[in-house]
Amino acid sequence: MPIVTVLGRGTFEVEKGKKLVLALEDNGVNILHRCGGKAKCTTCRVEVLAGEFCDLTNVEKNAFSEKGIEDHLRLSCQIRVDGDVTVRPIITVENSGIDPGPRPDK
Repeated sequence: MPIVTVLGRGTFEVEKGKKLVLALEDNGVNILHRCGGKAKCTTCRVEVLAGEFCDLTNVEKNAFSEKGIEDHLRLSCQIRVDGDVTVRPIITVENSGIDPGPRPDK
């Protein structure tokens, strides 16, 4: 099983193919996902520090462009864990004080 390392939070195994946003949430990382995983709000952004995901999707590119967000980040609701990765969540419940939002679909 792939291993996800979250900067400052620890490491955990994840079922291959699981959405990163769900893997984070299921392992105690209170990442925001205000739109429920539909790539509209961009609150589930992560910085990928090690490992690889497929290239930025058009959905992500459009969302980042509309919001004026740097394109070196990724939306955790749009990527699946297929290998070991290290990430840094950008917006969490703890650093924003905002409710995470509805749980994203699988």
